[in-house]
Amino acid sequence: MIKQLKIEDKFGLIRDIRFHKGVNLIVDETVGITEKETGNSVGKTTVLTLIDFCLGADPKLIYTDQETKKEIELVKNYLIENNVLIKLTLTDSFNHIHAREIVIERNFLNNKHKITRINGEKIKDKEFESKLDDLIIGDRSVKKPSFREIISHSIRYTDDRINNTLKVLTKFNSLPEYETLYLYLFGIITTDRSQLFKKMKTEIDFKNRLEKKQSKTEFELSLAMIESTINKIEHKKNSLNLNPNYDKDLKNLNETKYQISYISSKISELSIRRDLIHEAEMELKEDQSNIDLKQLKRIYEQANNFIPNLQKTFEDLVSYHNKMIVEKIRFISQELPEIHDQINNLNEELKTLLSTEVELTSSVTKTDTFSDLEKIISELNENYRRKGEVEHSITQIKEVDKKITDLEDELKTIDQDAFSISSQEKIKNQLVKFNEFFTEVSKELYNEEYLITYGIKAEKKTGKNIYDFYCFNANNSSGKKQGEILCFDLAYILFADEEEIPVLHFILNDKKELMHANQLIKVTKYIKGKNIQLIFSILKDKLPKELNSDDYIVLRLSQQDKLFKIENRFDK
Repeated sequence: MIKQLKIEDKFGLIRDIRFHKGVNLIVDETVGITEKETGNSVGKTTVLTLIDFCLGADPKLIYTDQETKKEIELVKNYLIENNVLIKLTLTDSFNHIHAREIVIERNFLNNKHKITRINGEKIKDKEFESKLDDLIIGDRSVKKPSFREIISHSIRYTDDRINNTLKVLTKFNSLPEYETLYLYLFGIITTDRSQLFKKMKTEIDFKNRLEKKQSKTEFELSLAMIESTINKIEHKKNSLNLNPNYDKDLKNLNETKYQISYISSKISELSIRRDLIHEAEMELKEDQSNIDLKQLKRIYEQANNFIPNLQKTFEDLVSYHNKMIVEKIRFISQELPEIHDQINNLNEELKTLLSTEVELTSSVTKTDTFSDLEKIISELNENYRRKGEVEHSITQIKEVDKKITDLEDELKTIDQDAFSISSQEKIKNQLVKFNEFFTEVSKELYNEEYLITYGIKAEKKTGKNIYDFYCFNANNSSGKKQGEILCFDLAYILFADEEEIPVLHFILNDKKELMHANQLIKVTKYIKGKNIQLIFSILKDKLPKELNSDDYIVLRLSQQDKLFKIENRFDK
């Protein structure tokens, strides 16, 4: 049972809620001005959510609006920025001083600032639920159903759980998972089949995706047609009149083209060098002196009159100049013969290579077989690609079929025992025991007789048999759904204690204003003296006056005094 819930932030204690055996009420005392103000926003449901949070629920539930599914930024920011810490204390008994206690602490931060402790020990996220399972449920070799699934019917504040007696898991849970849960809750020791069903469903979904466009048979027929087409193309390819030396000729042709390109470049290079030498030769010849020597001589004689010691005649100077130019021309043109020879030889070699190129080109492309071969090879490649894809799809389908067959064989072996006459007798016997408590509670509180029964139905996806548990009213009257749910939860605690099945001895319920005041009073009297704790949230104007007492009310909230006192604490 729940002994205490403490809420703290960086400024200190916000709430210290002490609980007791019997009925514990969380009351919204807001005087109704509008419907919105009287039913929401003060935090009475949040108290239940915080308890669930300490038992492993997602922290987002605390700051997410249940109807719109949008985050409430004010609350989220407050919880994180003010490092709010939630501390839940569970106890085995209120009557014994040394009763075992479990203290759970969680905050809303991440990484190194995150707090997740059980009895003072820091617990990793992935180990948190398992640790609670060990402490509350006890040692189990296989933790299926999970801890969260086992306690789900004890914590009802979401619409699905408030309105459904047995379907208390998420909308994503399957019938096999419900089967596993209720077989466990009713004390039936059996092999968990839900995981096998989950694996089979995964394989069936995968097979359906593989066969979305074509079935395995269609793939196999397609493969046969593709293989037939490949054989025909291969025969056509082999019947072509191909050049037997095709590969060799093609290689020689490519080599010849390379040599032609290389020699052409060499000839071009030598031709440019030859032309440059000719141009230089012409420029030097233009530099030879052909001036009028008689006229220059008169000039030279006049200069001699002024400079009597001139050593050389002007004719000597001109002659020397011309001789130097001739010598330069001889020097630069001396390699021309060699260049001419190289060019001639290369041209001859090029001529031979060009002739060889023509012959080889004719040999390689002498008929249409070359283009035909390319087309045939392209067709072959495409068909081999399609063949590979189809073979891969067939292989995948065969592998999936084998996995499904293996799972079916495994389930068949389990089902021989699970649906045997003796197994069904065990289930009936356990339900008889449970229904004794169920009818006793429902008669006491509602003068009705609620019972649990089961049917065997085919699971939608796999077609395999499943135990499907459901409630019915032995009086054939419509009854009250809220009453049925409460009676089931109370009956289960009594049944579990009788059968020594680990169970939470508290029930969290939201919106108890939906119950009639007389039933609230009746249930309060019924659980008196029993090891049961009820924690209900309710509006004050729906609260029976007999229960409007501190003996039952553990927390009073209002628009002026909300759970987290955010507005007041921001003033600090």
